[in-house]
Amino acid sequence: MAGGDLARGKTLRTAADVFICFEDEAGVTGRPPKGRTWGRRGITPAVRVSGRGRGRLSVAGLLCYRPGLTARLCYRLRRHTGRKGERRSLGESDYIRLLDGAHQLLKAPLIVVWDRLSTHISKTMETLVAMAGRDWLMVVLLPGYAPELNPVEGLWAHIKRSPANLAARALSELETLLRRRLKALRYRHSILGGFRAGTGLTLDRPN
Repeated sequence: MAGGDLARGKTLRTAADVFICFEDEAGVTGRPPKGRTWGRRGITPAVRVSGRGRGRLSVAGLLCYRPGLTARLCYRLRRHTGRKGERRSLGESDYIRLLDGAHQLLKAPLIVVWDRLSTHISKTMETLVAMAGRDWLMVVLLPGYAPELNPVEGLWAHIKRSPANLAARALSELETLLRRRLKALRYRHSILGGFRAGTGLTLDRPN
């Protein structure tokens, strides 16, 4: 289905059986983010980590909303080990598999709202979205720079607080932690709904 641009209005209207899904991606490295903790006065607690690159993780998150139903979270994660010739970001196939999986889970049409990342607006992605059998899918683009309109930004802020002060010894350990946090959030429907509320966007059905 053809898509368009999301205006900066505060209400999205949709048919009764359609989920509006917001997508965004984030990268996580083995170097832990800064966090706060207790320590002796005058002595700042420190966690030593290796300065060498140990790969990174890319994760695409999809928050799905429909009036009258609880919010749902889908995600897709890819590990980047730094090998020569390895892609360092998610590709079109990763995104379309995420959307196909969400459609199978929700068993409903999807309106997907995402930013203007080059992978989102590439000819390859345009072809994948328009393929026969995906008439359940519509893609809408956010304005040029509008992170405040995307609930997934709140998801990443919430997730990235979890690994604070963790000195992961291996990329696999970091991946396990990230998957555990995402899996737990799938069942915290009130928190997922709160990410949308934080944008000020409301969902409404047509009269």
